[in-house]
Amino acid sequence: MNKNLRRLITNIILLSLILPLSILFIWAITSSWVFPEIIPVNFSIRGFEYILSFENIKILLNSLLISLAVVVLTIIISIPAAKAIALYEFRGKKLVELLILSPIIIPMIAVAMGIQLTFIRLGMANTVFGVIIINILPCLPYGITIITDVYKIIGNKYEIQASMLGANKVDILRHVTFPLILPGIIGASSMCFIISFSQYFLTLIIGGGSVITYPLVMFPYIQSGDRTLSSLYSIVFIIISLVIVVLMEKSLESYYLKDKEKKNVIS
Repeated sequence: MNKNLRRLITNIILLSLILPLSILFIWAITSSWVFPEIIPVNFSIRGFEYILSFENIKILLNSLLISLAVVVLTIIISIPAAKAIALYEFRGKKLVELLILSPIIIPMIAVAMGIQLTFIRLGMANTVFGVIIINILPCLPYGITIITDVYKIIGNKYEIQASMLGANKVDILRHVTFPLILPGIIGASSMCFIISFSQYFLTLIIGGGSVITYPLVMFPYIQSGDRTLSSLYSIVFIIISLVIVVLMEKSLESYYLKDKEKKNVIS
C-alpha cells in the first residue's frame, strides 16, 4: 500500500475517533451550543457538580462492584466449560456450543421477561444478587469462546507432562494451566466487564429500579436531551472502561515480566 494512502487512512481513522470525543468534552462544559456558533459561548460546571456528588459516586462504585463480581463469576464458569469444549469429545457437544451462544442469538427481551418471573418466585428480583446473575448471561458466550480459543492453541500436553512428573491437580492448575490461559482470561475479563458495566435493559428488568447502576442513571439524560450531563456520563463511562482494560493489560505484562525474572534467576 502506498505510504501516502496509508497515512491518509490513518488520519481519517484518528479523526473519526477524536472528533466525537472532542464534541463530548465541549458539551460537558457548556450550558448551550446553538447554530451557527462554532464554539459555544455559554459555559457551565453544572454537570461536574452533579457528576461529583456523593450519591452519583456511590452509584458508580456500586456499578463497578457489580461488574467485577460478574467478571469473577463468569471466568470461574468459563474456564472448565472452555476446557471441556476445546479438549474433549462428548455426546451433544454441538448442542452445548449452540446453547452457549444462545444469549447472543435469542433476543434478550424474551429471555429477560421469562427469567424475571422465575426470579420473582425465587425472591431474587429487585436484588443485587439477581442483577449479578442476570448480567452473567450475556457475558458467558464471550468468556467461554475466548478461553476456548486459548485452550485449542495450548492443548493439554503441558498438563499431562506435569502430571507425569508428579504434580497434583492444584499445582498443575496454579503453575501450568493458569499462566498459559492467562491472556485469554484477561481478554475475556475485559470484554465481560464492559458488557456488564454497560448493561441497561437486563439490570432494569431484574433490578426493578431498586438496584441503580450507571447506565440506569445515564440513559434518561440521553433520552431527555440533556446534553451536558449525557456527555459527562458518557466520558466517565469511556474513562472507566479504558482504565479497566489498561489495568488488566498492565497486570498481564507485570505477571509475565516477574515470571521471566524468576526464570533468569533460576538459570
